Amino acid sequence: MWQALEGSAWRIYAPNPPALALGWQRLQKLRCIDGASAGAGAPAPIHYVVEADVSASNEEEFNAWYETEHLPGLALVPGAIRAQRWRRLEGTPRYVACYDLLSIQTVEHPAWLAVRHTPWSDRVRKMFLNTQRTMFRRAALPP
Repeated sequence: MWQALEGSAWRIYAPNPPALALGWQRLQKLRCIDGASAGAGAPAPIHYVVEADVSASNEEEFNAWYETEHLPGLALVPGAIRAQRWRRLEGTPRYVACYDLLSIQTVEHPAWLAVRHTPWSDRVRKMFLNTQRTMFRRAALPP
């Protein structure tokens, strides 16, 4: 279970969510990559989520960029435990990228910033629509 660092948003992932549970959304896994720090042993304390839509005319390049450059590049950054992509089956934003991290500072690592600022990244990021970025911390179930 994850709680947003700012605000009261929560995230829970379950393989078979209850059919009528309020607020549950179905996701299709597109890719999961073990990160550079996957062998750290302890569960990730930080879960960074980037959600975005993209127009149909840009979808092919958007997915190619995520699959070949962006997701694999961020997974290689020290402090990255796992990088995943999902497609929301209903609702928006349609695409969800999740990064399990050892610390919040991982997103400030020079290698992370280098992946975020390639020429391809700069071009594709302009295609994002309805973008939401949320940093979560691991939390226990509320009492």
